[in-house]
Amino acid sequence: MSDSTEDIYDPAFVANLFDRCSSSYRRWSAISSFGFIAIWRRQCVARLAAPKNSNPIVVDLMAGTGEVWPYLLRRFPGLDKITALDISHRMHLEAVDRLHGAYAEKIIHIEADALKTDLEANCADLLVSTFGLKTFNADQQAILARQISRILKPGGSFALIEASDPKGWALRPIYRIYLDKVLPMVERYFLRGANDFSMIGTYTRNFGDSTQMANALIEAGLSVEIKKHFFGCATSVAGMKPVGKE
Repeated sequence: MSDSTEDIYDPAFVANLFDRCSSSYRRWSAISSFGFIAIWRRQCVARLAAPKNSNPIVVDLMAGTGEVWPYLLRRFPGLDKITALDISHRMHLEAVDRLHGAYAEKIIHIEADALKTDLEANCADLLVSTFGLKTFNADQQAILARQISRILKPGGSFALIEASDPKGWALRPIYRIYLDKVLPMVERYFLRGANDFSMIGTYTRNFGDSTQMANALIEAGLSVEIKKHFFGCATSVAGMKPVGKE
């Protein structure tokens, strides 16, 4: 767990956090979410609008170890390339390690901060991000929204999903106990005293849901629809860049 004086939204802190947990990320995220994380990734990809061309250019922001790529490739069989951007060096290495020969050459890896990426403007037909939003505070979400608007082609589609704090749900107290108490205890026991995944509780509590990101995307000139998943335990935002907007 972080020291109270550390800024948990500092890009260097986030990169180090995911570097440390990269080798356990796929297995632990699947187990700790009871498999919901795979369902939510599939649902996020399903929210992307069908592109006009059969070979769309796709950008995956905060790509992690690439769990969303199989869903993208199944949804868009003509897809030739996915540009995967992540700030964590170890996440990229883990992603490369697990790639199957069938689509390894389809992935372009970029190690960079999504807030400062110099990806070409108007370059992407589709943009996706799964479970990276919580590591950005409100000001950073505004910057990210402008980056998404800049990267997307006019008429391009985006979908972003994030674990959330389901306020108003009757079972929220149990959910919070699980994230804030149970997960850290299990992590310390099974992962040799690690406290990295326990940050999920802090990040989701601070994040709330995708409302702030939705507002930032609207402010950046994009059309946006927000959606709850499993009583608000995750929320997603999806929409398009209007045709004619540069």
